[in-house]
Amino acid sequence: MINSSVLLKEYDLKVTPQRVAIVEELYKHGHMNIDDLYKNLLKKFPSISLATIYKNVNAMVEKIFLNEVKIPETKSVYELAKEDHLHLVCSSCGKIEDIVLDTSSLEKSLSTLSDFKVENTEVVFSGICKNCQ
Repeated sequence: MINSSVLLKEYDLKVTPQRVAIVEELYKHGHMNIDDLYKNLLKKFPSISLATIYKNVNAMVEKIFLNEVKIPETKSVYELAKEDHLHLVCSSCGKIEDIVLDTSSLEKSLSTLSDFKVENTEVVFSGICKNCQ
């Protein structure tokens, strides 16, 4: 199990029961949208508001403790920050899978082809997962 309190402190985030619960849910599920987080946290905190979830998630994204994954044609999902990776999304069931892939040669090519200095790579591939094929 993850030690949520220690992780939150490492990122200079105040440790609250709600934040600990958000971290534990994301650790357990990998990727979640705000609505699913809210539904799950309501079981533990019946009086929690959607605004509280948004406020806490946004604070954790600002500290780069969580990453927002923007998936076309659906709500953003959030995940605990980790090494750079790409996402595979099943267009049938919505499953999201992380893939670690070295993009340094692509980034170098891009800087050669344009005046841009790549600072961040966010890539989402869509397709059909093995279970849905």
